[in-house]
Amino acid sequence: MNKIILASRSPRRKQLLEWAEIPFEILVKETEETYPVHLSKEGIAMHIARNKAGAVQPLCAKEAVVLAADTIVVLNDRIIGKPKDHEDAITILSDLSGKKHVVITGVVIKKNDKEIAFADSTDVYFHELTREQIEFYVDKYRPYDKAGAYAIQEWIGVVGIKSVTGDFYNVMGLPVSRVVQALKDFE
Repeated sequence: MNKIILASRSPRRKQLLEWAEIPFEILVKETEETYPVHLSKEGIAMHIARNKAGAVQPLCAKEAVVLAADTIVVLNDRIIGKPKDHEDAITILSDLSGKKHVVITGVVIKKNDKEIAFADSTDVYFHELTREQIEFYVDKYRPYDKAGAYAIQEWIGVVGIKSVTGDFYNVMGLPVSRVVQALKDFE
């Protein structure tokens, strides 16, 4: 497989591509994570990913394949972003406690004028979490760069998640097997 350009600073996406043994380099250009209000939740994640890919593509060689992604968390039809601070992280995790939420990752792969875009959704069910568990996690793991204020591969995922329906790696930030299949169209 040819080397791709990953338009993301996410250490989790980097790790997932490494695990899949996909050669890549990272190139990021800051973009606003805004979106038109009329979009579906899946459309929002793809719109933000498309903006990330579009910002990086002009900086790459003409034949470069650019991969961008954006992950959102949805609870009761409300998008939950990254926590603003310590107290916001505690509030978010308290809201998720004992409930089902949906993790949606929008993926955009571009090469010249060719584009593949899709969104993958995973249902995540949390056990009831105590205030002490939530504070322990936030204090120790500082999940301020994570949508939904948690990372499934960390302590809270091990002890706090009751079940997952869908792609586990999507919750980490990239539905890798689906990305690998889509990349075949660019070979």
